[in-house]
Amino acid sequence: MPLWSGAYSGGMRSFWTAVLGGAALLGALTSCRSASPANPFVTGRTWNIAHQGGEALWPSNTMTAFRNAAALGVDMLDMDMHVTTDGALVLSHDDTLDRLTDTRGRITAMTLAEVLRADAGYALSVDGGQTFPFRGQGVRVGQLSEVLAAFPDRPLTIEIKEAQPSVAAPFCTALRDAGVTPRVIVASFSDQAMREFRAACPEVMTSMTESELRPLVLLGKVGLSRLAPLPGRAAQVPVRAGGITVVTPGFVRAMHARGVAVQVWTINDAAEMRRLVAMGVDGIFTDRPDVLKTVLAPP
Repeated sequence: MPLWSGAYSGGMRSFWTAVLGGAALLGALTSCRSASPANPFVTGRTWNIAHQGGEALWPSNTMTAFRNAAALGVDMLDMDMHVTTDGALVLSHDDTLDRLTDTRGRITAMTLAEVLRADAGYALSVDGGQTFPFRGQGVRVGQLSEVLAAFPDRPLTIEIKEAQPSVAAPFCTALRDAGVTPRVIVASFSDQAMREFRAACPEVMTSMTESELRPLVLLGKVGLSRLAPLPGRAAQVPVRAGGITVVTPGFVRAMHARGVAVQVWTINDAAEMRRLVAMGVDGIFTDRPDVLKTVLAPP
């Protein structure tokens, strides 16, 4: 997940821009008076969320990573989704194969067969470049269909990486056909992609986009986050962005009061993990699910 670049630049100007979006905020006033519905991702404990399947341990967004993370006992698998030129839903953090495989090319300009020819284990070294244990081992770019078939019961969070071409309809169909809609959170940094998905698949829980989260965070600094609209029921956020601390005890309490799950990314340091667990966050995205497993283990 990329950082919120420039999300909070402009200081007070950005704050008052959010506050003075009056028409959008007024729509939330009535809804926030009613009791918040139960959220299955708010369980009273912190979930271990394997970011890209555990990017520091296994090749990102591959079945190798997801299977190893599941065997480790993570609570949730995180993945990033693109669509090929022939309509296949494939998993990759980047929009090209350049950085993570031995192949170059933009995924949306490639066929599924071309994507699957790439060696997705090519780039990962776990010892600073001395060895590449997954290179040449038959590791391929993951496909959404593979994940849905292999993990029928494990919660998933799936990020739509691009708005064009739209994946809303085929993505929703895949989730419905697999019977997994109650255990998925769909996220995106694209407002367009999120609008399209929510319209196509209203029964699936969504995280909020950067622009949707910004008023919640900024109004929360003056105790007024309840006035902000709540288009999604998960807040997948960094600890800090643009010089502002996003995840605070007050933010967590305010989100829980409205039935929103707080999931924080991407944390690989054990001390920071412990701090967030003590704060009561609902999930931590990590490249090191093995470290988080130790942190979460009973004393």
